[in-house]
Amino acid sequence: MNYFKRKKNWIFDMDGTLTIANHDFEAIKRELDIPLDIDILTSLSKLTKEEAERKHTQLNKIELKIAKTSLPSPGSFELLQKIKTEKNQIGILTRNSFANSIETLKVTNLMEYFHPDFIFCRERALPKPNPEGIFRLMDLWKANPTDTVMIGDYVYDLDAGKAAGVDTIYIDPTGSFPFKESATHCVKELGEILNL
Repeated sequence: MNYFKRKKNWIFDMDGTLTIANHDFEAIKRELDIPLDIDILTSLSKLTKEEAERKHTQLNKIELKIAKTSLPSPGSFELLQKIKTEKNQIGILTRNSFANSIETLKVTNLMEYFHPDFIFCRERALPKPNPEGIFRLMDLWKANPTDTVMIGDYVYDLDAGKAAGVDTIYIDPTGSFPFKESATHCVKELGEILNL
């Protein structure tokens, strides 16, 4: 039986995985006036409550602009359609906000594949690489780690998957795969998953 048929629960990162990567994180950090060498959510978590709230509001506005220009990744419709046809579970685990996640899915016409209850974002779970969102999705689905897979384009996605004990699929359109040590499988586009 091929790999695709063995998996029942599919968890996707959103930006750069379901969509073509278009976040310039350095530019966002400059706009927020935070350190360039620490990821954005970690930086914001170290600020005072008031300052963090202000920067989160600013970040949401920046990310909403990006969401409005999102494009679906090659192979995304084909893969999601096949997962849906097989009556499998599909969820999202993203470090983005819930409102911006919904906007991104609407703009890319991917919304029909996802139930809002299965979209875990920074307000609903500790951000990746923490595996909390994966555990919570598996809990909702009464799922088992051996039937579950986490798909993402960055080391945080892969590390969250590993920490949750699930397979990880690493998508990198360039084919250079700098974080392949953390991945079960590597693909250049989502459609390749159907032939693993």
